[in-house]
Amino acid sequence: MARRAKKNYVNNRDLLDALIQYQSDCRDAEEAGEDLKPRVPDYIGTCIFQIATRLSTKPNFSGYTYKDDMISDGIENCLLYIGNFNPEKSSNPFAYFTQIIWYAFLRRIAKEKKQMYIRFKSSQQMISTGGTYEGGEEVLNLYTNADYMNTFVQDFEDKIERDKAKKKEDAKPAVSPNAKPADAKKKEG
Repeated sequence: MARRAKKNYVNNRDLLDALIQYQSDCRDAEEAGEDLKPRVPDYIGTCIFQIATRLSTKPNFSGYTYKDDMISDGIENCLLYIGNFNPEKSSNPFAYFTQIIWYAFLRRIAKEKKQMYIRFKSSQQMISTGGTYEGGEEVLNLYTNADYMNTFVQDFEDKIERDKAKKKEDAKPAVSPNAKPADAKKKEG
């Protein structure tokens, strides 16, 4: 049985050539004194879109309702940092853009979790204070067993505390167990 040829959805060599040409165009425009950079070629834009879309299908990022926002953030960051790609250091623009998109996804997820925490925390406070909302002719009673909401809020607050403790720990100067205090060194000398 013959092996099927591997077909990549982005050709790394072509993307590298297009990036080198685009960066050359940018340098030419800058030397000519133009205020705006040239438009990113459609091929580069298509490749960035394909990388972001394909990366969003990975199991790490499945199940999020804001995938479109994640993809948009990834594309935006790639276009923002396209000029930082250095073909002399790396000949793999696919990896460069994948990393940018990956971290854009993580930032979007963190931002959405923070927003969810704020929504849940305010709902939790409304429920604990009686949970009645009166607006015109409508009365809304919020008496619910919100285990998921409570668990999410508690986990988020615990993570914030762990992060604060870690920052505090990292800020402390490292002292070796064999080191003598400065005062003890003065007395010995």
